[in-house]
Amino acid sequence: MADALKPGEVLLLENLRFHKEEEKNGEDFARQLASLAEVGINDAFGCCHRAHASVAGITKFLPMAAGFLLEKEIRFIGGAVDNPAHPFAAIIGGAKVSDKIEVISNLLPKVDLMIIGGGMANTFLAAQGYGIGKSLVEADKIDLAKQLINQAKEQGTKLLLPVDVMVAAEFKNDADHKVVPVDAVPADWMILDVGTKTQELFAKELAPMKLIVWNGPMGVFEMENYAKGTEAVAKAVADSDAVSIVGGGDSVSAVNKTGLADKISHISTGGGASLEYLEGKQLPGVVSLSDK
Repeated sequence: MADALKPGEVLLLENLRFHKEEEKNGEDFARQLASLAEVGINDAFGCCHRAHASVAGITKFLPMAAGFLLEKEIRFIGGAVDNPAHPFAAIIGGAKVSDKIEVISNLLPKVDLMIIGGGMANTFLAAQGYGIGKSLVEADKIDLAKQLINQAKEQGTKLLLPVDVMVAAEFKNDADHKVVPVDAVPADWMILDVGTKTQELFAKELAPMKLIVWNGPMGVFEMENYAKGTEAVAKAVADSDAVSIVGGGDSVSAVNKTGLADKISHISTGGGASLEYLEGKQLPGVVSLSDK
């Protein structure tokens, strides 16, 4: 079928992961895919962290160049990791420290400001001795959080945590909820978002930045009553004059929901790929390109 294609026609293959050789990066399968073309263009950044046959293995048998989207991802995210403008801020959110520890560890020595939000901030607050009630916390990561706080101090990096939080009696959108200072979290309530003073503090600190990388929500973004912190950060990032890079499903959703997508320099299309790039890892689909 490939040989019968005329100029302007497209041959669409089925999902290659139906073939077990794809995820195993099988050499014979990669050679078979390569035989369909004379040159390849990889424009699937979201798959570049996977060493699969159509991403990495195929490049042994077919010259492969980056498409426009992949080139843009490399330029923005790669530039932030390897040659960032200063002052440089990273906003890291999400539920667990364990999910973002490599991103934090890689970016902390590079940034001037690091903002921690979301459920993972609870572990950092616990590391500072605050009571966090029934909030999500990774007890086995408290010592690590202490180390990161100390590392930031030693290297002169400003590490910002919430100063007030939105707490709720239950993990429900319509549960009783209120904003309290971080030192006044009720013992039987849980932290589900950052508070209004924290939103103002984050916006103020982000204003003078020249580069901002944001990955992860500030609260339980899926519930309307606990989405305000994430939406406030989206507005702060969009209002800044910085080159802004946003990745991660909830962060991107917040930018789109608030109608601010056109004010963001780059919205990454990669989930795991952008995360691994920010971790400083080499992506199989990028390092194997012929034009790298």
